[in-house]
Amino acid sequence: MIYTGIDLIEIPRVAGVLERYPKRFLTKVFTEREQSYARGRANQLASRFAAKEAVMKLLGTGVRGVPWKSIEVTRYRGRAPEIVLHGPAKVRAAKMGITRIALSLSHSRELATASAVGEADDDAWKP
Repeated sequence: MIYTGIDLIEIPRVAGVLERYPKRFLTKVFTEREQSYARGRANQLASRFAAKEAVMKLLGTGVRGVPWKSIEVTRYRGRAPEIVLHGPAKVRAAKMGITRIALSLSHSRELATASAVGEADDDAWKP
């Protein structure tokens, strides 16, 4: 079984929220590791925001189903970005039988996008 999610967001919109509510926005949406990686760069934060929304769609929960920080985007030198699930997102993925989530991020000057694909056992879904 394959699950997918995709999201697109305007980078200036993220930059505006970051400018108006920096601490509240960062602490509500991003883990410390994500904040450290992005270093306040709106394009990096926007692509990670899009990744979180794409994973929420993949999980079938939308933005109200799992907390923002239960989905973490990590990136290690020389490797593609990866999704690490925590708490409710991890529980939801386990119920769906999802064993792996592949992630692709991209951004231009104005837009950031993310695509997430989850692999699951066909017989694993437990509503």
